[in-house]
Amino acid sequence: MAVYGGIQAHELERWLNALTNAAYDRRCPLSKVHGGNARARTARQDLLYLAHGFRGGERSREAVADALGGWCQRYLTEAEWYVLVGGGHKSGARSYTATSVDTAQKEPDQALEILMQHRVG
Repeated sequence: MAVYGGIQAHELERWLNALTNAAYDRRCPLSKVHGGNARARTARQDLLYLAHGFRGGERSREAVADALGGWCQRYLTEAEWYVLVGGGHKSGARSYTATSVDTAQKEPDQALEILMQHRVG
């Protein structure tokens, strides 16, 4: 299980903007959120629900920050988390089969480079 740091309440607006932009960026790995189109739609819907609750004043900043931390644990890999917080990505955070090593390493690296455009930290 990946270990993520908590999202600070004072950074909530930046996190919501970055994650929403990343979730709808077709070049970004979050557009296919690990598990197919149905899971990606659910992830985006959950994210928009959190943003609406915060921006509409229905939920407190702290409650939404906590829920957004849970969203990150549910839908992001550890490598994606570290890219978003600005710490690069930890080597070995993703596991891939060694069938085609060049393709398997090139694709995640390219996806993480695209994700860096949406980073918060």
